[in-house]
Amino acid sequence: MTAPDRLEVMHRTCAWYREHARDLPWRRPGTSPWAVVVSEIMAQQTPVSRVVDPWRAWMHRWPTPAALAADPPGAAVAAWGRLGYPRRALRLHEAAREMVERHGGEVPGDLAALEALPGFGRYTAAAVFSFAFGGSTPVLDTNIRRVLTRVEDARQFPPASATAAEWRRAQAWLDTAAGVPDPPPAALWAVASMELGALVCTARTPACGLCPLRDRCAWLAAGRPAHDGPPRRTQAWHGTDRQCRGVLLDLVRTADAGGLAVDVTRLLVGWPEPDQARRCLDGLLADGLVHQGPDGVHL
Repeated sequence: MTAPDRLEVMHRTCAWYREHARDLPWRRPGTSPWAVVVSEIMAQQTPVSRVVDPWRAWMHRWPTPAALAADPPGAAVAAWGRLGYPRRALRLHEAAREMVERHGGEVPGDLAALEALPGFGRYTAAAVFSFAFGGSTPVLDTNIRRVLTRVEDARQFPPASATAAEWRRAQAWLDTAAGVPDPPPAALWAVASMELGALVCTARTPACGLCPLRDRCAWLAAGRPAHDGPPRRTQAWHGTDRQCRGVLLDLVRTADAGGLAVDVTRLLVGWPEPDQARRCLDGLLADGLVHQGPDGVHL
């Protein structure tokens, strides 16, 4: 794709976003960098629609990193509720403590400092740098990767995880906009392409007829060829260790809300497979999501 074509794609995507973006609370003017951090961590591997209410509750209780760091990690796990992947709550608590200890209680505005925070991978650091501070850096989530793969490569899906080549290409798109009159802001391009992938250029049922890039999309021009790479893995749930861990953690969370611990024997019978329940409880203990004392298991 030529540089002028890329610029056209960027401008169209940003214009579409201004008209069709969802009204998410962390996108509103005046949102703090900490609020952006919480939204990004919560939205990892979780649909945005499930994040809004927990995000609001979290921000009401812990409006700053210092507020969260002052509470024990178990409080963060309890408040995480049913968002899934509860280790994210612990990482967020650890990140808040590091912000207090190393950054004066503030979210650092430096990309390298963000990448060094617990639970912050390359994507999360880039997203916070871009969305909270307006920084110019490539942002690559699953939605953005899918949009670029279809528009430029004529392929249905990107690789299973982001490659170095994809990061270089994302940087090349930003470089294309550098030095031209009225360039699309990097942060706006990032959130707009992400939203386009989430709402229009979806994985299962892309609405190509509604896409602002339909006459610029190589995949659509090629007749929307089916994926010809390695089989795409889908995440199972029923009967898995993930489900078992969630059930056990919910039992502990419910008891903890009443100031009680759960007897280990009573906790393990909450799952029909004894060996799996024991293994998953051991995993929760090892991860620090629950703790075992003389009176039983608690957060």
